Amino acid sequence: MTALEALPDPGQVEPTGSSGAGPWRAAWRRLRRDPAGIAGAVIVALFVLVAVLAPVLAPYRPATSEWFAQVTPTSVPGPSAEHPLGLDSFGSDLLTQLLHGARSSLVIGVVSTAVGLSAGAVLGLLAGGIGGWVDTAVMRVVDVLLSIPALLLAVSVAAVLGRSSTSVMLAIAAAQVPIFARLLRASLLAQRGQDYVLALRSLGLRQRRIVLGHMLPNSTGPVLVQATLVLATAVIEVAALSFLGLGDPDPAVAEWGRMLVRAQDRLEQAPQLALLPGACIAVTALGFTLLGESLRQALDPRSTR
Repeated sequence: MTALEALPDPGQVEPTGSSGAGPWRAAWRRLRRDPAGIAGAVIVALFVLVAVLAPVLAPYRPATSEWFAQVTPTSVPGPSAEHPLGLDSFGSDLLTQLLHGARSSLVIGVVSTAVGLSAGAVLGLLAGGIGGWVDTAVMRVVDVLLSIPALLLAVSVAAVLGRSSTSVMLAIAAAQVPIFARLLRASLLAQRGQDYVLALRSLGLRQRRIVLGHMLPNSTGPVLVQATLVLATAVIEVAALSFLGLGDPDPAVAEWGRMLVRAQDRLEQAPQLALLPGACIAVTALGFTLLGESLRQALDPRSTR
């Protein structure tokens, strides 16, 4: 899934209306009228709020096993007044684990996306802004990266770097670099033939100033939309790497993927141990996807909504 469809059509101009609103303000108006976008924004806002306030909202410390004596080989304590969602198979409060798992997913997802966006933007800027042999060389490297499935590339990088949160961030970022590079290059190429670029060249402006001062700002819309969509994938990949045992080795760090691993032996006795973290992953990814798709449509000047 990409945001290439969000590239503006050179032959069409967004009507500004009587208020003289620019394209970003017009996109904001369209976004506010989109129920899917509103639903996605609400989900994302709740996810961020829960992740930021996890230490305040969580009733206990994460990964504590002080109630392990209540867990038996045949049963896991369910919801109670002391533990609203019950305990997990290691005697930790399940609600606390979910809240702190959201915090881990947010931090790793945002940092990895920021790193992938930065590296991809540099490559895309070199390819689309300079062109020529630089474009050819950069895009061949990007094509090689794109030939490797994203999750396989992330697993390979994480396995080489070792188990840590930093490794997970870099692994997920490496899988995102070619996506952002191709997208920004396509946006810059779409801007290269615009009339304002030809006018700036005729005025004698240097190519670097034209690219950085004019073409790049006009090419960021699709990239920002893709960043929102990629966050949904990042949340899933964080859980996948944790599930495969490539996450943070510290047991005190709560992760949704690790919770799914621990729940495998208790599926028949306590299915909520797998259903709840799985639902958190699915709903969070859905929120970012809805918001990203709505942003893509809102930034499309051909949209009639």
